[in-house]
Amino acid sequence: MNKTTAKRIFIFVCTAPALVLLTIFMIVPTVQVFRMSLYKWGGFTNNKVFVGFDNFRKLWDDMNFIRSLQNSILLIVLVTIITMVIAILFAAILSRENMKGNSFFRVIFYIPNILSIVVIAGIFSAVYDPKAGLLNSLLGLVQLKGLQQLWLGNQQIAIYSIGGALVWQAIGYYMVMYMSSMASIPESFYEASSLEGAGRIRQFFSITLPLIWQNIRTTLTFFIISTINLSFLLVQAMTGGGPDGSTEVFLSYMYKQAYTNSSYGYGMAIGVVVFLFSFALSAVISFVTKREVLEY
Repeated sequence: MNKTTAKRIFIFVCTAPALVLLTIFMIVPTVQVFRMSLYKWGGFTNNKVFVGFDNFRKLWDDMNFIRSLQNSILLIVLVTIITMVIAILFAAILSRENMKGNSFFRVIFYIPNILSIVVIAGIFSAVYDPKAGLLNSLLGLVQLKGLQQLWLGNQQIAIYSIGGALVWQAIGYYMVMYMSSMASIPESFYEASSLEGAGRIRQFFSITLPLIWQNIRTTLTFFIISTINLSFLLVQAMTGGGPDGSTEVFLSYMYKQAYTNSSYGYGMAIGVVVFLFSFALSAVISFVTKREVLEY
């Protein structure tokens, strides 16, 4: 046996377990979702009827699905923008400014990320409580009772309340990731720019942001996909999609159709749309954020 053959065998033996697991738990279930989306099936009997693309045609006339899609896109856009801006800003402040208690703030900001999503749902359900909640109590304390709301009971603002919980949960994790990238930037870059007369804001946009862009680009795609998943869990735990479907996201709507309304095939059609949407969105984000890699 020559070295090339031995190397190939070694690579195959090392990767085979991972490939088997990937096939069993990722590829096969994904193919099954696509296959079952072509059937009319309740999920609990053997009475499966092949209907082709009828489930997908039905989706575009389903206003509840359209509303859940709109809510999902709204959360993705708002939560991503707000979280990324705040996380990068806080990371820059804690990395570049000589503040007392930097380590303390890092721990405090990171704590929400280690909490279970159910715990976060419980915390924010208490915060948003209309009678004894922290938010309404603070508004009353500063004489802004006119701004007190039914944060999870008002159809106009309930989805934004869900978004607030998602932002709070994610900021610390991404802040720590950006801080690790900023810490690797040579201090000499900032010293040279200071001699040229560049201030902190100019240094941020001309040095810090370009040099951590690859990290931002990678985490952006990851964050968007995780927002899709976490929004479903948070909605299920906090509102169940209410009031009157105002906080429904497409994963929660898929779950209800597949496992509550006995429309498994229709639910899988929604799952296919979610899969294609996530894949397409990731590709668009990767293309839009692509730029020349700066090295140092």
